[in-house]
Amino acid sequence: MKPLIVQKYGGATLADPEKIKSVSARVAHQSKENSLIVVVSAMGKTTNSLIDLANQVSAHPQRREMDMLLTVGERISMSLVSMALNDLGCPAISFTGSQAGIFTDDSHVNAFIKDVKPFRLEEALKDNKVVILAGFQGVSPLTKEITTLGRGGSDTSAVAMAAAFNAERCEILKDVPAVFTADPNIVKSARPLQELNYDQLMEMTYWGAKVLHYRSVELAKQRNVTLYIGPASNKTSDGTLVKKGLNMFESCKALSLNSHELVLGIHCAEKNPAKALRDLQNLFNEKQIPFPQLLHCEMTTDSTEIFLTGPQEGVQAIKKELASQAGFKLIPTDFSTVTVTCTGATSPEMAQKVLDFMADKKLHAQKLMLSAMSVTVLVEASTRKQVIESLHQLI
Repeated sequence: MKPLIVQKYGGATLADPEKIKSVSARVAHQSKENSLIVVVSAMGKTTNSLIDLANQVSAHPQRREMDMLLTVGERISMSLVSMALNDLGCPAISFTGSQAGIFTDDSHVNAFIKDVKPFRLEEALKDNKVVILAGFQGVSPLTKEITTLGRGGSDTSAVAMAAAFNAERCEILKDVPAVFTADPNIVKSARPLQELNYDQLMEMTYWGAKVLHYRSVELAKQRNVTLYIGPASNKTSDGTLVKKGLNMFESCKALSLNSHELVLGIHCAEKNPAKALRDLQNLFNEKQIPFPQLLHCEMTTDSTEIFLTGPQEGVQAIKKELASQAGFKLIPTDFSTVTVTCTGATSPEMAQKVLDFMADKKLHAQKLMLSAMSVTVLVEASTRKQVIESLHQLI
Protein backbone atom coordinates (compact mmCIF):
# COMPACT_ATOMS: atom_id res chain seq x y z
CA MET A 1 0.00 0.00 0.00
CA LYS A 2 1.26 3.51 -0.81
CA PRO A 3 2.41 5.68 2.13
CA LEU A 4 -0.34 7.91 3.51
CA ILE A 5 -0.04 11.68 3.70
CA VAL A 6 -2.67 14.03 5.14
CA GLN A 7 -2.83 17.41 3.43
CA LYS A 8 -4.74 20.47 4.56
CA TYR A 9 -5.49 23.29 2.12
CA GLY A 10 -6.34 26.71 3.53
CA GLY A 11 -9.12 28.95 2.28
CA ALA A 12 -6.79 31.23 0.31
CA THR A 13 -5.58 28.27 -1.77
CA LEU A 14 -9.22 27.42 -2.66
CA ALA A 15 -10.51 30.96 -3.12
CA ASP A 16 -11.94 30.55 -6.64
CA PRO A 17 -12.65 27.83 -9.25
CA GLU A 18 -9.25 28.23 -10.92
CA LYS A 19 -7.43 27.75 -7.61
CA ILE A 20 -9.58 24.71 -6.85
CA LYS A 21 -8.61 23.25 -10.23
CA SER A 22 -4.93 24.00 -9.51
CA VAL A 23 -5.08 22.32 -6.10
CA SER A 24 -6.92 19.34 -7.61
CA ALA A 25 -4.27 18.93 -10.31
CA ARG A 26 -1.58 18.93 -7.61
CA VAL A 27 -3.48 16.35 -5.56
CA ALA A 28 -4.09 14.13 -8.61
CA HIS A 29 -0.36 14.19 -9.42
CA GLN A 30 0.67 13.32 -5.86
CA SER A 31 -1.93 10.55 -5.59
CA LYS A 32 0.21 8.48 -7.97
CA GLU A 33 2.85 8.13 -5.25
CA ASN A 34 0.83 8.46 -2.02
CA SER A 35 -2.51 7.63 -0.49
CA LEU A 36 -4.06 10.97 0.40
CA ILE A 37 -6.54 12.40 2.87
CA VAL A 38 -7.13 16.01 1.82
CA VAL A 39 -8.68 18.31 4.44
CA VAL A 40 -10.18 21.51 3.05
CA SER A 41 -11.15 24.86 4.53
CA ALA A 42 -13.98 27.07 3.23
CA MET A 43 -13.25 29.01 0.02
CA GLY A 44 -11.58 32.39 0.54
CA LYS A 45 -13.63 34.60 2.86
CA THR A 46 -16.72 32.35 2.87
CA THR A 47 -16.74 31.94 6.66
CA ASN A 48 -16.61 35.72 7.18
CA SER A 49 -19.49 36.17 4.72
CA LEU A 50 -21.60 33.59 6.54
CA ILE A 51 -20.93 35.28 9.90
CA ASP A 52 -21.97 38.62 8.38
CA LEU A 53 -25.20 37.04 7.15
CA ALA A 54 -25.96 35.68 10.60
CA ASN A 55 -25.40 39.08 12.20
CA GLN A 56 -27.73 40.71 9.67
CA VAL A 57 -30.66 38.53 10.75
CA SER A 58 -29.92 38.10 14.48
CA ALA A 59 -28.49 40.27 17.26
CA HIS A 60 -27.40 37.15 19.18
CA PRO A 61 -27.08 34.19 16.76
CA GLN A 62 -27.46 30.92 18.66
CA ARG A 63 -24.24 28.94 18.69
CA ARG A 64 -25.98 25.75 17.63
CA GLU A 65 -27.38 27.47 14.53
CA MET A 66 -24.00 29.10 13.83
CA ASP A 67 -22.47 25.62 13.63
CA MET A 68 -25.20 24.55 11.22
CA LEU A 69 -24.48 27.61 9.09
CA LEU A 70 -20.68 27.70 9.15
CA THR A 71 -20.16 24.04 8.24
CA VAL A 72 -21.67 24.85 4.84
CA GLY A 73 -18.42 26.54 3.76
CA GLU A 74 -16.24 23.45 4.09
CA ARG A 75 -18.92 21.25 2.51
CA ILE A 76 -18.86 23.47 -0.58
CA SER A 77 -15.07 23.14 -0.82
CA MET A 78 -15.00 19.37 -0.30
CA SER A 79 -17.60 18.65 -2.97
CA LEU A 80 -16.01 20.98 -5.55
CA VAL A 81 -12.52 19.52 -5.03
CA SER A 82 -13.92 15.99 -5.31
CA MET A 83 -15.73 16.90 -8.54
CA ALA A 84 -12.57 18.42 -10.01
CA LEU A 85 -10.48 15.37 -9.09
CA ASN A 86 -12.94 12.92 -10.63
CA ASP A 87 -12.93 14.99 -13.83
CA LEU A 88 -9.15 14.56 -13.92
CA GLY A 89 -9.57 10.79 -13.78
CA CYS A 90 -8.50 10.65 -10.11
CA PRO A 91 -11.12 8.71 -8.07
CA ALA A 92 -12.14 10.81 -5.06
CA ILE A 93 -14.93 10.95 -2.49
CA SER A 94 -15.87 13.68 -0.01
CA PHE A 95 -16.97 13.37 3.61
CA THR A 96 -18.22 15.75 6.27
CA GLY A 97 -16.69 15.62 9.73
CA SER A 98 -19.55 13.54 11.10
CA GLN A 99 -19.41 11.11 8.16
CA ALA A 100 -15.68 10.76 8.79
CA GLY A 101 -16.22 9.78 12.44
CA ILE A 102 -14.82 12.91 14.11
CA PHE A 103 -16.46 12.87 17.55
CA THR A 104 -16.31 15.97 19.75
CA ASP A 105 -17.61 17.18 23.08
CA ASP A 106 -21.02 18.90 23.01
CA SER A 107 -19.70 22.48 22.85
CA HIS A 108 -20.81 24.62 19.94
CA VAL A 109 -18.49 26.96 17.97
CA ASN A 110 -15.36 25.86 19.86
CA ALA A 111 -15.59 22.08 20.36
CA PHE A 112 -12.76 19.70 21.27
CA ILE A 113 -12.16 16.43 19.42
CA LYS A 114 -12.63 13.50 21.81
CA ASP A 115 -12.30 10.51 19.44
CA VAL A 116 -11.84 9.61 15.77
CA LYS A 117 -13.40 6.50 14.21
CA PRO A 118 -12.75 6.89 10.47
CA PHE A 119 -14.26 3.62 9.19
CA ARG A 120 -15.63 5.08 5.96
CA LEU A 121 -12.31 6.74 5.19
CA GLU A 122 -10.50 3.42 5.64
CA GLU A 123 -12.82 1.79 3.11
CA ALA A 124 -12.34 4.62 0.60
CA LEU A 125 -8.54 4.45 0.90
CA LYS A 126 -8.62 0.67 0.36
CA ASP A 127 -10.56 1.38 -2.85
CA ASN A 128 -7.65 3.65 -3.94
CA LYS A 129 -9.74 6.80 -3.69
CA VAL A 130 -8.48 10.19 -2.58
CA VAL A 131 -10.46 11.18 0.51
CA ILE A 132 -11.62 14.80 0.67
CA LEU A 133 -12.60 15.83 4.19
CA ALA A 134 -14.46 18.94 5.29
CA GLY A 135 -12.31 20.45 8.01
CA PHE A 136 -13.35 22.40 11.10
CA GLN A 137 -16.30 20.16 12.03
CA GLY A 138 -17.44 17.04 13.82
CA VAL A 139 -20.40 15.64 15.70
CA SER A 140 -21.19 15.17 19.37
CA PRO A 141 -22.08 11.50 20.03
CA LEU A 142 -23.95 12.63 23.15
CA THR A 143 -26.28 15.19 21.54
CA LYS A 144 -25.99 14.01 17.88
CA GLU A 145 -25.46 17.70 17.00
CA ILE A 146 -23.04 19.05 14.40
CA THR A 147 -20.19 20.96 16.07
CA THR A 148 -17.32 23.15 14.89
CA LEU A 149 -13.78 23.36 16.22
CA GLY A 150 -13.27 27.14 16.23
CA ARG A 151 -11.35 29.41 13.87
CA GLY A 152 -8.47 27.45 12.35
CA GLY A 153 -10.15 24.18 13.26
CA SER A 154 -9.37 22.58 9.89
CA ASP A 155 -5.75 22.32 11.05
CA THR A 156 -6.94 20.26 14.02
CA SER A 157 -9.06 18.05 11.74
CA ALA A 158 -5.98 17.31 9.62
CA VAL A 159 -3.72 16.51 12.57
CA ALA A 160 -6.40 14.29 14.13
CA MET A 161 -6.65 12.29 10.92
CA ALA A 162 -2.88 12.02 10.59
CA ALA A 163 -2.74 10.69 14.16
CA ALA A 164 -5.62 8.25 13.61
CA PHE A 165 -3.96 6.75 10.51
CA ASN A 166 -0.35 7.09 11.72
CA ALA A 167 0.37 9.01 8.52
CA GLU A 168 3.87 9.73 7.25
CA ARG A 169 3.25 13.42 7.88
CA CYS A 170 0.59 16.11 7.96
CA GLU A 171 1.09 18.91 5.45
CA ILE A 172 -0.47 22.30 6.22
CA LEU A 173 -0.52 23.90 2.78
CA LYS A 174 -1.03 27.65 2.51
CA ASP A 175 -0.39 30.64 0.28
CA VAL A 176 2.88 31.37 2.16
CA PRO A 177 6.23 29.59 1.67
CA ALA A 178 6.99 28.79 5.35
CA VAL A 179 6.72 29.94 8.95
CA PHE A 180 8.58 33.25 9.27
CA THR A 181 10.43 34.98 12.09
CA ALA A 182 7.66 37.64 12.00
CA ASP A 183 4.73 38.67 9.85
CA PRO A 184 6.43 39.56 6.52
CA ASN A 185 3.65 42.06 5.83
CA ILE A 186 4.95 44.10 8.77
CA VAL A 187 8.65 43.20 8.87
CA LYS A 188 10.14 43.11 5.37
CA SER A 189 13.34 41.50 6.68
CA ALA A 190 11.46 38.54 8.24
CA ARG A 191 13.12 35.21 7.42
CA PRO A 192 11.69 31.72 6.90
CA LEU A 193 12.29 29.11 9.60
CA GLN A 194 13.20 25.67 8.21
CA GLU A 195 12.86 23.69 11.44
CA LEU A 196 10.89 24.00 14.68
CA ASN A 197 9.99 21.67 17.50
CA TYR A 198 6.47 21.28 18.87
CA ASP A 199 7.02 23.42 21.96
CA GLN A 200 8.36 26.34 19.95
CA LEU A 201 5.45 26.27 17.50
CA MET A 202 2.90 25.85 20.31
CA GLU A 203 4.25 28.98 21.97
CA MET A 204 4.25 30.89 18.67
CA THR A 205 0.69 29.94 17.75
CA TYR A 206 -0.68 30.54 21.24
CA TRP A 207 0.70 34.08 21.10
CA GLY A 208 -0.71 34.95 17.72
CA ALA A 209 1.18 33.23 14.88
CA LYS A 210 -1.53 32.55 12.29
CA VAL A 211 0.23 29.69 10.50
CA LEU A 212 -2.03 27.14 12.21
CA HIS A 213 -4.21 26.71 15.29
CA TYR A 214 -2.38 26.11 18.57
CA ARG A 215 -4.71 23.23 19.47
CA SER A 216 -3.55 21.39 16.36
CA VAL A 217 0.10 21.77 17.40
CA GLU A 218 -0.74 20.49 20.88
CA LEU A 219 -2.41 17.43 19.36
CA ALA A 220 0.53 16.88 16.98
CA LYS A 221 2.88 16.87 19.96
CA GLN A 222 0.71 14.47 21.95
CA ARG A 223 0.48 12.03 19.03
CA ASN A 224 3.96 12.65 17.56
CA VAL A 225 2.62 13.77 14.16
CA THR A 226 5.29 15.25 11.89
CA LEU A 227 4.10 18.59 10.46
CA TYR A 228 5.13 20.34 7.26
CA ILE A 229 4.00 23.92 6.69
CA GLY A 230 4.55 25.29 3.21
CA PRO A 231 3.03 26.53 -0.04
CA ALA A 232 0.22 24.75 -1.86
CA SER A 233 1.71 25.67 -5.23
CA ASN A 234 5.33 24.48 -5.04
CA LYS A 235 6.06 20.85 -4.18
CA THR A 236 9.84 21.37 -4.06
CA SER A 237 9.84 24.22 -1.54
CA ASP A 238 11.61 23.55 1.75
CA GLY A 239 8.80 25.00 3.88
CA THR A 240 8.97 24.46 7.66
CA LEU A 241 9.36 21.02 9.23
CA VAL A 242 8.01 20.50 12.76
CA LYS A 243 8.80 17.37 14.72
CA LYS A 244 10.06 16.09 18.05
CA GLY A 245 13.51 17.13 19.18
CA LEU A 246 14.43 19.76 16.60
CA ASN A 247 16.38 22.77 17.96
CA MET A 248 16.28 21.40 21.49
CA PHE A 249 19.89 22.13 22.47
CA GLU A 250 20.51 25.62 21.14
CA SER A 251 21.64 28.36 23.49
CA CYS A 252 19.37 31.19 24.56
CA LYS A 253 18.26 33.21 21.55
CA ALA A 254 15.19 34.87 20.07
CA LEU A 255 13.49 32.64 17.51
CA SER A 256 10.41 34.50 16.27
CA LEU A 257 8.09 37.41 16.92
CA ASN A 258 4.30 37.01 17.11
CA SER A 259 1.37 39.21 18.01
CA HIS A 260 -2.31 39.28 18.91
CA GLU A 261 -3.60 42.33 17.08
CA LEU A 262 -6.53 43.11 19.37
CA VAL A 263 -6.59 42.29 23.08
CA LEU A 264 -9.44 43.38 25.34
CA GLY A 265 -8.95 44.32 28.98
CA ILE A 266 -11.93 43.79 31.27
CA HIS A 267 -12.15 45.27 34.77
CA CYS A 268 -14.30 43.13 37.08
CA ALA A 269 -15.74 44.46 40.31
CA GLU A 270 -15.54 40.93 41.73
CA LYS A 271 -12.22 40.51 43.58
CA ASN A 272 -12.35 36.68 43.62
CA PRO A 273 -10.78 35.77 40.23
CA ALA A 274 -12.43 32.34 40.09
CA LYS A 275 -15.86 33.89 40.54
CA ALA A 276 -15.05 36.72 38.11
CA LEU A 277 -14.12 34.24 35.38
CA ARG A 278 -17.18 32.10 36.11
CA ASP A 279 -19.50 35.12 36.01
CA LEU A 280 -17.96 36.25 32.72
CA GLN A 281 -18.36 32.78 31.22
CA ASN A 282 -21.99 32.63 32.37
CA LEU A 283 -22.63 36.01 30.73
CA PHE A 284 -21.08 34.87 27.45
CA ASN A 285 -23.12 31.66 27.55
CA GLU A 286 -26.33 33.63 28.11
CA LYS A 287 -25.55 35.96 25.20
CA GLN A 288 -24.38 33.11 22.91
CA ILE A 289 -20.81 34.48 22.73
CA PRO A 290 -18.06 31.83 22.53
CA PHE A 291 -15.54 32.25 25.35
CA PRO A 292 -12.38 33.67 23.74
CA GLN A 293 -8.71 32.91 24.42
CA LEU A 294 -7.74 33.90 27.95
CA LEU A 295 -4.28 35.50 28.01
CA HIS A 296 -3.85 36.97 31.49
CA CYS A 297 -5.72 37.36 34.76
CA GLU A 298 -4.53 39.79 37.42
CA MET A 299 -5.87 40.27 40.93
CA THR A 300 -5.82 43.46 43.00
CA THR A 301 -7.10 44.01 46.53
CA ASP A 302 -10.61 44.89 45.37
CA SER A 303 -11.01 43.77 41.73
CA THR A 304 -9.89 41.44 38.94
CA GLU A 305 -8.52 42.37 35.52
CA ILE A 306 -8.92 39.89 32.67
CA PHE A 307 -7.20 40.13 29.28
CA LEU A 308 -8.45 38.08 26.36
CA THR A 309 -8.43 37.85 22.58
CA GLY A 310 -10.26 36.02 19.82
CA PRO A 311 -11.67 36.25 16.31
CA GLN A 312 -12.82 39.69 15.20
CA GLU A 313 -16.52 38.80 15.33
CA GLY A 314 -16.21 37.50 18.91
CA VAL A 315 -14.25 40.53 20.10
CA GLN A 316 -16.81 42.93 18.63
CA ALA A 317 -19.68 41.00 20.25
CA ILE A 318 -17.92 41.25 23.63
CA LYS A 319 -17.35 44.98 23.23
CA LYS A 320 -21.01 45.51 22.39
CA GLU A 321 -22.28 43.42 25.30
CA LEU A 322 -19.99 44.80 28.02
CA ALA A 323 -21.01 48.37 27.21
CA SER A 324 -24.21 47.78 29.21
CA GLN A 325 -22.95 45.49 31.99
CA ALA A 326 -22.60 46.84 35.53
CA GLY A 327 -20.27 44.15 36.94
CA PHE A 328 -17.81 44.31 34.06
CA LYS A 329 -16.18 47.40 32.65
CA LEU A 330 -14.28 47.32 29.39
CA ILE A 331 -10.92 49.06 29.70
CA PRO A 332 -11.21 51.76 26.99
CA THR A 333 -7.73 51.19 25.51
CA ASP A 334 -7.36 48.66 22.69
CA PHE A 335 -4.30 46.55 23.47
CA SER A 336 -2.05 44.20 21.49
CA THR A 337 0.46 41.60 22.61
CA VAL A 338 3.89 41.24 21.04
CA THR A 339 5.75 38.05 21.94
CA VAL A 340 9.37 37.03 21.45
CA THR A 341 9.49 33.24 21.34
CA CYS A 342 12.87 32.11 22.64
CA THR A 343 14.81 28.88 22.60
CA GLY A 344 16.62 27.90 25.78
CA ALA A 345 15.49 31.03 27.60
CA THR A 346 15.54 30.31 31.33
CA SER A 347 17.31 33.47 32.46
CA PRO A 348 16.18 37.13 32.59
CA GLU A 349 18.49 37.93 29.67
CA MET A 350 15.80 38.06 26.97
CA ALA A 351 13.32 40.02 29.09
CA GLN A 352 16.00 42.63 29.75
CA LYS A 353 16.80 42.90 26.03
CA VAL A 354 13.13 43.34 25.15
CA LEU A 355 12.65 46.15 27.67
CA ASP A 356 15.92 47.84 26.64
CA PHE A 357 15.00 47.79 22.93
CA MET A 358 11.59 49.28 23.70
CA ALA A 359 13.06 51.95 25.94
CA ASP A 360 15.51 52.96 23.21
CA LYS A 361 12.56 53.59 20.87
CA LYS A 362 10.55 55.27 23.66
CA LEU A 363 7.92 52.52 23.45
CA HIS A 364 5.98 51.66 26.60
CA ALA A 365 4.98 48.20 27.82
CA GLN A 366 1.77 48.08 29.89
CA LYS A 367 2.58 44.61 31.23
CA LEU A 368 5.37 42.05 30.95
CA MET A 369 4.38 38.36 30.86
CA LEU A 370 6.94 35.53 30.95
CA SER A 371 6.94 31.81 30.25
CA ALA A 372 9.68 29.24 29.79
CA MET A 373 9.83 29.94 26.06
CA SER A 374 8.58 33.48 25.57
CA VAL A 375 8.64 37.10 26.66
CA THR A 376 5.38 38.97 26.02
CA VAL A 377 4.64 42.66 26.30
CA LEU A 378 1.16 44.13 26.42
CA VAL A 379 1.17 47.40 24.47
CA GLU A 380 -1.33 49.91 23.16
CA ALA A 381 -2.63 48.65 19.83
CA SER A 382 -1.61 51.89 18.13
CA THR A 383 2.07 51.11 18.82
CA ARG A 384 1.94 47.43 17.81
CA LYS A 385 3.73 47.72 14.48
CA GLN A 386 6.47 49.92 15.92
CA VAL A 387 7.08 47.40 18.71
CA ILE A 388 7.22 44.50 16.25
CA GLU A 389 9.66 46.33 13.97
CA SER A 390 11.81 47.30 16.92
CA LEU A 391 11.96 43.88 18.59
CA HIS A 392 12.63 41.98 15.36
CA GLN A 393 16.19 43.30 15.65
CA LEU A 394 16.64 40.74 18.44
CA ILE A 395 16.24 37.88 15.97
